[in-house]
Amino acid sequence: MYGTSARILRVNLTSSEIQVQTLSEDFYRLYPGGKALAGYFLLTEMPAHVDPFAPENLLVFACGLLTGAPVSTATRYIVSARSPLTGAYGESEAGGFWGPELKMAGYEAILVTGRAPQPVYLWIHDDQVEIRPAEHLWGRTTADVQQAIRSELGDERIRVLQTGIAGENRVRFAGITNDLRNFNGRNGMGAVMGSKNLRAIAVRGSQRYQSLAYDAQALLALGRSLAKRVREHPASWDLQQRGTPGLVEALNAGGILPTRNFRQGAFENVDEVKWEAYEKQLLTARRSCYACAVRCKREVTIDGKMSPYGGPEYESVGAFGPNLGISDLRAIAKANELCNAYMLDSISTGATIAFAMECFEHGLIGPEDTGGIELCFGNAEAMLALIEMIARREGIGDVLAEGSARAAEQIGGDARYFAMHVKGQELAMHEPRGKYNVGIGYAISEIGADHLVVTHDPTMVNPESATFKSVRPLGITVPQPAMTFSAEKMKHFFILESWNSLEKVIGYCFFGPVPRAFIEVDEVLESIRAASGWELSAAEALQIGERAINMARVFNLREGFSRRDDTLPERLFQSLENGLLEGQVMSRQEFEQALSILYELKGWDVQTGMPTRERLEALSLGWAADLAGIA
Repeated sequence: MYGTSARILRVNLTSSEIQVQTLSEDFYRLYPGGKALAGYFLLTEMPAHVDPFAPENLLVFACGLLTGAPVSTATRYIVSARSPLTGAYGESEAGGFWGPELKMAGYEAILVTGRAPQPVYLWIHDDQVEIRPAEHLWGRTTADVQQAIRSELGDERIRVLQTGIAGENRVRFAGITNDLRNFNGRNGMGAVMGSKNLRAIAVRGSQRYQSLAYDAQALLALGRSLAKRVREHPASWDLQQRGTPGLVEALNAGGILPTRNFRQGAFENVDEVKWEAYEKQLLTARRSCYACAVRCKREVTIDGKMSPYGGPEYESVGAFGPNLGISDLRAIAKANELCNAYMLDSISTGATIAFAMECFEHGLIGPEDTGGIELCFGNAEAMLALIEMIARREGIGDVLAEGSARAAEQIGGDARYFAMHVKGQELAMHEPRGKYNVGIGYAISEIGADHLVVTHDPTMVNPESATFKSVRPLGITVPQPAMTFSAEKMKHFFILESWNSLEKVIGYCFFGPVPRAFIEVDEVLESIRAASGWELSAAEALQIGERAINMARVFNLREGFSRRDDTLPERLFQSLENGLLEGQVMSRQEFEQALSILYELKGWDVQTGMPTRERLEALSLGWAADLAGIA
């Protein structure tokens, strides 16, 4: 078998038992890493309705087929478990160097169950696997822990994945970081680590991906070709120069920059937080993930010194800036640094603070609840204080650490109308009233609101754009306006959702392949062939992505989710208060009709949202239909 060691590392923290399992090629062709591998094990090895913080919750770290290949953007891995934030299928992906390092150590995935009696970390060095004590690491910032582990093990090149103080305290949106600059932010996977008393996983590997590849020379040649293209392609060039913070100005101009808890679409002080201000006030350098020529990571100076955590990306700028009515860019960068030091998801943290600010504005909470903090939009000091309180579960922070949906239930009254979430997970900083595909993606996503489910609408409206031309081999030929729920657009959604899921299975970053456009469809297929020897058509590749989506959907059905949960906050069916799209209303009726069309395309029951047995069997998932009791 090529492209993989086919080895799975199993760790039971309760018994301290460590085992290595080898997968067959027949198995791996159906579930070739990442999202597919995680979905399979969560469905088959974990009973329904397990408490996310129980020892029985299975925590999966899974590389993709191409993770670690010498090809730009092939860096990603998945962390998956039942989410403590949503109660649904949980998943978060990250790039960086840890996933490739795990691959080089000879493992495709780590399956962790149980709970250690005392804090521990894992040390993996090729075939050497140890469970080591971590009491001395508990309660320390992520930067301190990384340095302590590297010093303890005597190797500065060890890659350290870890949760933080927020994970130790089971903040439901606690995340995971590797190398301090790459994040599995969403869905509370860090809280699951904390509940298992697992602070970190340190990895050092000695092999190279080329030793696994079917055609190493072809893979190296493709990698060199793509690296050259990155320097020339406008989509990747822009990411190199400005990174994701460059989105701020464009989204504001389009009236789709989430502002003051998604009430508005434009921020009056946008000049103070747009890219030019970022570059002048914060930027010091640019970084990349493993073997990636894009270099979209920003390095910044905070409080007069370079931050060990890197700079805020667009999501953090949006969540701590316009969505809180804050224009102090240095305070925004500090908020991002605090999240990374304590390991909080910056999206959910910012969105939950926005929720709290609106509750304060309407008198649902007051100074007596906040410890005297005037929790008003625009108050940067209040934002920074609240991040500390959430991470440590102190005062009002203990309520907000539950996430906005649960906090709304505790606060009561109209608070639930101010909680911008889907299935319990807070919205990312993208406005669905100007991006209808994003709205459908938020609603239908198995993990709750997720902005990486499908390609964003504005990139798909121009038939002459590089992005649109790149998707033609997938069967997308007719451009659609950003604000439409047409049947043709739902067809596009179905295709692109499956393609994006494929990327999460094989380990490509969203910023590399189609529809980002600098890695073409045929090149993705060639990279799979060169790695594994598998000759796949585009249709077969799409089916791999679709299979992973359907396993996650069956998991959620087993946990009690259905069509009623595929919805959006009521505010998104009301008009924006300002900006280019002021007065724009997204029709709930048209939204529901679009969902029905999409369900039919997917082979899901229109009334329940349940995949049909026929469709599951066509995807070689008859066993999942049996497990879920689908007739």
